[in-house]
Amino acid sequence: MADFKKIVLGLVVVFCATLFVGCSDDHEPQKALTPSEVLASVSWETTNAKNNKGENVVLKDANVANFVGFAYFKADGTFTMYNLDDSPKMHGDWTVSTDGKTRTIIAKDNAGAVLFTRVVDITVLTKDEFTYRIYPNNNDKSIYFDIVHTPTSHVEPK
Repeated sequence: MADFKKIVLGLVVVFCATLFVGCSDDHEPQKALTPSEVLASVSWETTNAKNNKGENVVLKDANVANFVGFAYFKADGTFTMYNLDDSPKMHGDWTVSTDGKTRTIIAKDNAGAVLFTRVVDITVLTKDEFTYRIYPNNNDKSIYFDIVHTPTSHVEPK
């Protein structure tokens, strides 16, 4: 009988422990983040670019220079981007597709008029990396550049 009680107690301990796997310190289940929530969860800095051969491309290269800087995607669907010298680059609205495969930005002027819309394919979207692909010629998908961003603690300029 004592062995039976030990087995039951052991099973109860294992069962209780499994209830808390994937839980936070307050024992609330952690919800998986949507792709939009992942993008808005950190500030991003362009840290690398790669060509279609997988080779690193310097960030001043004419093919990628316009995509380099700091990006701040807010949970309310707005964004701001700055060049690496903190000069303003653009601002507007953003979305990520539900499946996390594309990101759309709608750049606006200070009066709120749309300047352009850009949709890019996302190749990596985690809390540690955000990479999207650009094509110099949309009719030739064999030539592309992957623009790699990593989280930054850089404070958004005012």
